[in-house]
Amino acid sequence: MIKNIYPLQFTPILKERIWGGEKLKTVLGKSIESSTTGESWELSTVEGDISVVANGELKGKSLMEIIDESPNEILGTAVYDKFGKQFPLLFKYLDAREDLSIQVHPNDALAKERHNSFGKTEMWYIMQADDDARIIVGFKEKSNAEEYVENLKNKSLLSILDDVKVKSGDVFFLETGTVHAIGAGLVVAEIQQTSDITYRIYDFDRVDAQGNGRELHIDLALDAINYEKVDTYKKYSKEVNESNVVVDCPYFTTNFIPLDGSTSVEQTGESFTVYMCVEGSFELEYNGEKYHYKKGDTVLIPAAIKSFVLSGKASILEIYIS
Repeated sequence: MIKNIYPLQFTPILKERIWGGEKLKTVLGKSIESSTTGESWELSTVEGDISVVANGELKGKSLMEIIDESPNEILGTAVYDKFGKQFPLLFKYLDAREDLSIQVHPNDALAKERHNSFGKTEMWYIMQADDDARIIVGFKEKSNAEEYVENLKNKSLLSILDDVKVKSGDVFFLETGTVHAIGAGLVVAEIQQTSDITYRIYDFDRVDAQGNGRELHIDLALDAINYEKVDTYKKYSKEVNESNVVVDCPYFTTNFIPLDGSTSVEQTGESFTVYMCVEGSFELEYNGEKYHYKKGDTVLIPAAIKSFVLSGKASILEIYIS
């Protein structure tokens, strides 16, 4: 068992993407070299992309290693009972210099059957939006597989999909089966189930430097899609120094904390908590130590940490499993 539990940061896992840019560096301060970095995986146990501790005496250990050593203390008693030693969520920041592909994620049952994986319910918090930046979320009106396939063949799919203008602070909750795409000019904080299963439907006929298009998964997507019209936009309150509920679903709860001053936090030990700093900066005081965080930082608070204080001026996403 780990003797000294403390707030944990992890080395970002940076991903090159055909649609990526430089805002993870210019907006979030990430250490990137290229002009096409699309994603920073902040907390991950996806196979091949396991997060590694970046601070304190556990530095260099993987998230899987520390969970294996102290599952109840890291994950929480209720999370451990439900998921065993699996870390059930994946946390990312994304920079879309160009439109992402139009895609869909399968539900738990399909993902288990086809890929032995979780499904991929997710939410987006818009951190920065260029003028006229947009996203695609679901269908304009109720559709069906036949209409969808016909428009896909005719390259008119965009005509039946819902296209929404967005701004900083907007939140969208995407249940599995929702056809979606992040549009150009957006920096997004993304919270999702631990899964990297994506069915790419349409990629705007893009090709890479070698002239190759990316793989499409049109057949797999057919019975994964929800053809109903869906409401994905989430309204939420912004009471200062309070945890304002934004999303509360079976997979995670996300609160928004507009921090201006200080607030005390108490945990039950049933779940870990993750903080994503989406604006400003703050410090966390625990056990006589102060830990400092800025915009673009993500921190895992192990479940064994029952009481601490947040202070500063920041906008913070607070995520746990209820």
